[in-house]
Amino acid sequence: MLENVRKYYGETLTGSEDLQTNACCTIETPPLYIRQILSEIHPEVTNRYYGCGLIVPEQLSGLNVLDLGCGAGRDCYLLSALVGVNGTVTGVDMTPQQLAIAKRHIDYHTRQFKYSKPNVRFLQGNLEALHLLDLDDASFDLIVSNCVINLCTDKAVVLRDAYRLLKAGGEMYFSDVYADRRIPESLAEDPDLYGECLSGAFYWNDFLTSAKQAGFLDPRLVKDRPVQIENPELAEKTGAIKFHSATYRLFKLDGLEPACEDYGQAVIYKGTIDQQPHEFKLDKHHILPAGKVFPVCGNTWRMLADTRFKDHFEFIGNWNTHYGIFKGCGLSVPFTTERTNTGTGCC
Repeated sequence: MLENVRKYYGETLTGSEDLQTNACCTIETPPLYIRQILSEIHPEVTNRYYGCGLIVPEQLSGLNVLDLGCGAGRDCYLLSALVGVNGTVTGVDMTPQQLAIAKRHIDYHTRQFKYSKPNVRFLQGNLEALHLLDLDDASFDLIVSNCVINLCTDKAVVLRDAYRLLKAGGEMYFSDVYADRRIPESLAEDPDLYGECLSGAFYWNDFLTSAKQAGFLDPRLVKDRPVQIENPELAEKTGAIKFHSATYRLFKLDGLEPACEDYGQAVIYKGTIDQQPHEFKLDKHHILPAGKVFPVCGNTWRMLADTRFKDHFEFIGNWNTHYGIFKGCGLSVPFTTERTNTGTGCC
């Protein structure tokens, strides 16, 4: 299957217009500051973009970032501009044709961002064999990936390696396609469905299990949208299976618990994170207004207190008293259930 994927993204697809669904498309409109950076990225790079989300979390200056499945490098160059001269971005991909495009424009983007030297590098390799690459344990502050893990046949090993490569307090922030049930083997072997990021999709509950087993004990859903399959032939094959594109953030933190436990704690967001003066969105269910006392569970406390976000919050309370499960903890299917006709355009 890996050879089929390499051929699909190296030869079959010559640009985003060749996609048959909107699974590998980013539908949302980026904020202005990101659109301004994207306008500086070389057109050949942006034309070979097949991501399904916006993998740009907050507070990136000076971070060391790893992009798993970087393709032609659009997200790498976007992140390159945001981490600045003191940060680095490493992109990994297995498709030579994609990496050739990414590498060809390193000097171009160094000039565009007015850097004295590149802060980006690209490595060719399989995401299921990251241990073979020049990547040190606990060396990255942030790991991103954009609609690629679904293409891996052993997704659990990718998550385990991501945990290994992150520093303590680091984060994996990634977008991918998920299914509402396990994909039948007959569909998983279909090269077109697989290449379109559908038949390799993680069943959402299997993803949560694998993430927790890798060490990411409290996966947080940031955003999601239904995937439209407007190609009649592919829609007929997938039948009743529903797909969602979703962005998750996973933290490498000691002390996280399997559930949201209540210790009577709260935080106050100072409004000081770049581009987030009014509120900070940790995830889909935690949008923290600036200046407001916001009750949080113990896990959310750690995600703010033991990460790069610490200086942007005031912390109220301690761990002395446990009050049981935090009110509202627990979800079934995590994604939005409504389907909307968002079209198939890619940015």
